[in-house]
Amino acid sequence: MKRTIQLACACALLMGTMEVSRAAAQDPIVTAPIIVETAAPIIINAVKPKPKFTGLAKFEGTVLNANSAQITLKALGNDMSIQTFPLSEAASARMQQIIDKGGYQYGDKVKLEYDPTSLRVVKFKGKPSKSL
Repeated sequence: MKRTIQLACACALLMGTMEVSRAAAQDPIVTAPIIVETAAPIIINAVKPKPKFTGLAKFEGTVLNANSAQITLKALGNDMSIQTFPLSEAASARMQQIIDKGGYQYGDKVKLEYDPTSLRVVKFKGKPSKSL
């Protein structure tokens, strides 16, 4: 009986190995690549760089001190901001004419147009108060 069980097990083992197919996961699966239709690209407005400002900057303030070479102003919106600007030759000649008539006094409102790179005043506008 023992021999019969061993023979039956051996036959079952032999039959099992002969009839078993290979696992499907072992075979490399060859598939055609998936082709996706490409649509026309969507055109979006390109980002344009801002042009560099090459013009004149403006500054509005009240006069603290003014002479034919420079002008010192306190900003209108910010009392802590005090800035001194040198005058260009044309602005210096105009300032000399204003000084001859009495000049700017402390507290006069002035608008400047200056070159931002050198901080030189090119134009200025303001009504000087009457001299003392």
